[in-house]
Amino acid sequence: MRHPLSLQDVSFTYAQGTQALQAVNLDIEAGCFTSLLGPSGCGKSTVLRLMAGLLEPAGGRVLRAPDEAADAEQRASIGFVFQEPTLMPWACVADNIALPLRLAGLPAARQRERVMQAMAGVGLADFAKAFPRELSGGMRMRVSIARALVTQPRLLLMDEPFAALDEITRFRLNNDLLALTAAQSLSVVFVTHSVFESVYLSQRVVVMSARPGRIVDDIRIQAPPQRDEMWRTSAEYAQQCRRVSLALERAAAAPAGMTGSPHA
Repeated sequence: MRHPLSLQDVSFTYAQGTQALQAVNLDIEAGCFTSLLGPSGCGKSTVLRLMAGLLEPAGGRVLRAPDEAADAEQRASIGFVFQEPTLMPWACVADNIALPLRLAGLPAARQRERVMQAMAGVGLADFAKAFPRELSGGMRMRVSIARALVTQPRLLLMDEPFAALDEITRFRLNNDLLALTAAQSLSVVFVTHSVFESVYLSQRVVVMSARPGRIVDDIRIQAPPQRDEMWRTSAEYAQQCRRVSLALERAAAAPAGMTGSPHA
């Protein structure tokens, strides 16, 4: 399989009978930043949990490419960043980041090396001994991102990680995330409710319909190699946002059972 992950005709129904997803087909492209956008309750977070193996589909298949890098270094194929940082309040930044490595049994020396690299990557090198209560919301989210990256995943799944942050912090973390994922050649699937955030971050925006969630549009974002504040305020960026916004409006109005024709 040439894609790191592929959903093939996937459906999912929760135990209480709510059908969250219907016939979802989606190939995640290697090295691509993909955003999932859709109305509230359309199943975006459910898609991420299926990708991560936290849920099993009721129908269809979730295919993951073999992790050729898996070895004694304990590389992970998938990293997950949740909506809330979910940090251990009694543990310092370094220990929170090291948690998945300890659970994987990595030697202590390698743990320290990996943790230092991860902290430097998210701008937390000077906060190794700080506790979560001493950090701002943005810094706590940086810890969560570092914890996901410390296992050196090939695919990073992010479930609205910046939704609760103020706009200035969110913009700053958007820029840092773009730099970080580019430097590590990561494949990213990013769930958001924000048209503006999806266009700014992504090479590809996948639009989902109202529940039961289906893929109804697949939009390629045309952007300069360097995304910055100049591009965020440009007419080209506004046009891209308008295009995605119209697709989202159509998705919200799509009747149940309709299948879209995603296009590049």
